[in-house]
Amino acid sequence: MNKQVCAIIGSQWGDEGKGKLVDILSQQYDIVARYAGGSNAGHTVVVNGEKFAFHLLPSGILHPEIICLIGNGVVLHLPTLFKELKTLEAKGIDFTGRLLISDRAHLLFDFHQIVDGLREEQLAGEKIGTTKKGIGPCYSTKALRINLRVGDLRFQKHFRENLKNNVEYMQKRYTFDYDLEAEMKRYEEYAGLLEPMITDTVDYLNQAYASGKNILIEGANATMLDLDFGTYPFVTSSSATIGGACTGLGLSPNKIDCSIGIVKAYTTRVGSGPFPTELTDELGNQIREKGHEYGTTTGRPRRCGWLDTVVLKYSHMINDFTSLNVTKLDVLDELEELKIAVSYSFQGKKLTAFPSNLEVLANVEVEYETMPGWKMDISKVKTFDELPEAARNYIKRIEELVGCPVKWIGVGPGREEMIER
Repeated sequence: MNKQVCAIIGSQWGDEGKGKLVDILSQQYDIVARYAGGSNAGHTVVVNGEKFAFHLLPSGILHPEIICLIGNGVVLHLPTLFKELKTLEAKGIDFTGRLLISDRAHLLFDFHQIVDGLREEQLAGEKIGTTKKGIGPCYSTKALRINLRVGDLRFQKHFRENLKNNVEYMQKRYTFDYDLEAEMKRYEEYAGLLEPMITDTVDYLNQAYASGKNILIEGANATMLDLDFGTYPFVTSSSATIGGACTGLGLSPNKIDCSIGIVKAYTTRVGSGPFPTELTDELGNQIREKGHEYGTTTGRPRRCGWLDTVVLKYSHMINDFTSLNVTKLDVLDELEELKIAVSYSFQGKKLTAFPSNLEVLANVEVEYETMPGWKMDISKVKTFDELPEAARNYIKRIEELVGCPVKWIGVGPGREEMIER
């Protein structure tokens, strides 16, 4: 790569396969840093047939020489974190001294998750499709300036008082029972366990950068779920784009040398919201089953559709991708023909940009280009030139339409099933 700081960012509605490239490229970096989101993220890495699912831990944790860092922009549910760590310990993976957690990262409590579910029930027919992991309520209390951060665990009197105030604040707005005393005791225990990991990561990262260390930035969720640029309100509650990498880690923009956009070879999304290229027929089901399109975090079936380059061009404009990684190309192996969305029209007028209004997005007419499929198994292919001509043409057309080179192509779930050009 020859880039000191590189960010890996989802370009669609998430679930593009970011974890796999993070795992592969980690070997070239000293630090892997996660900058946003919480345990709603699900990054899957497959090594020698064994599957690892990460929700809070950076995907570079499997490499014993890598420092993994959870930045200030992440909302941290400690029970989930320690569950992940226990899973690693059971598999013989030593993370001692390799996991650093920002003292500025906000804590996500069980009451945030309770409120998330209650809030979704209140929305009735207009549900967001949240994972109910408490992400929105936690970022809400962060914005209200009443939440607690990881560094507050060091000051238990202050911590207990503010946790009590937070719970009471939520109970005035939502009806739920909560064992506050048990929660406080649990977090006293967590404070001791977490202490060796708590770090001023803003200073740590900038000092590491100044000393020439290489930093790989791992995004969570994706551009179309970004709080500002996604299909609002059917979005997450954090900044999932390149801007979030700066605010979620404390690195200035000029320090980021490159950004890699992760692009699934088709399009998926979970939850509610407009999806212009969605396939609601048997073909959509076929893609779902072939691609194992079920959420890593929730197990929910993902909605599947054709590749949408209107989305990708918009995402590229925001993040200025240096290159793309097209994942899951092998899922399309059996199709006779493929379609690529190239433009939208609304009320007979061609749109020049991705619409911000969901009433527009839900009613656009999609213009497609049709390309022949390759009808063969590509999972054993090791180089771009070995791909069938139709597959090569599909990749080249993506490059032309998006205006960005494709450097990596995923042809299977394993770490070794990645073509680099």
